[in-house]
Amino acid sequence: MTTASQRIAAYRALHEKGLFIQPNPWDRGTARYLRGRGYKALATTSAGYAWALGLPDQALPVEDVLAHVRDLVETVPDLPINVDFENGYADDLDGLSRNVIACIETGIAGLSIEDATGNPAAPLYDFDTALERVKVARKAVDKTGSGVLLTARAEAFLHGHPTPLDEACKRLSAFADAGADVLYAPGAKTEAEISAIVKAAKGRPINVVVFAGFPVPLPRLKELGVRRVSLGATLAKAAFSAFVASVDAIESDGPLNFGALLPSPKINGFFEADMRERNGS
Repeated sequence: MTTASQRIAAYRALHEKGLFIQPNPWDRGTARYLRGRGYKALATTSAGYAWALGLPDQALPVEDVLAHVRDLVETVPDLPINVDFENGYADDLDGLSRNVIACIETGIAGLSIEDATGNPAAPLYDFDTALERVKVARKAVDKTGSGVLLTARAEAFLHGHPTPLDEACKRLSAFADAGADVLYAPGAKTEAEISAIVKAAKGRPINVVVFAGFPVPLPRLKELGVRRVSLGATLAKAAFSAFVASVDAIESDGPLNFGALLPSPKINGFFEADMRERNGS
């Protein structure tokens, strides 16, 4: 059985050179399938899991999120799991610290803390508050002695900031000084934006999230100095989009066209092989 410390060590090693992809499952089946495809680390998607429960993103309490994370860690115990931990599910600093520690206790290898508030009227914490929150998260991680990787997210691109690149770079540079292990500005998508973010990170690994129509190929991201690529809710969106399209096909007057479907024996065959491996047979 792989231990938490071994998963954390493996996760750190992935960030040391080159570029790796950590896709985002939302349940046991998708996690086991991605493991079977050879991915070396996975990340949660808060949106994908919420949709699977019939809820909008950010509607889940921290207790439910931690139970989901624990379930994923137990589902693929040999893989590092990074957690999309939103704003730590707390505005107050004591709550942030407690929740970070509770998340680490699930056996994860990394977690991200973002500077988005979840409040549409004031979508980003001000600079000083955001920086203080990264420092508190850093102290919480260090208190556990776990070595879990802390990713600090600057959300300016996603929340209508008038100068998102400048603001993201300013914040990421400060977050690097505050001890973040990995830096991330979701929404950055051009080579110029990504290059500026890599520079602002002061040598810390950068995560870039890709999505449908993302304009920069993966080999070019590697050349630009990106270390980690995630998919956010993209896989969950693809699954839900196919589901909705299939429902639309049922309701149409035309032929029942569900697109290219995998045959049941192929899907069953994968999970049968996975079950045999887990059972040691």
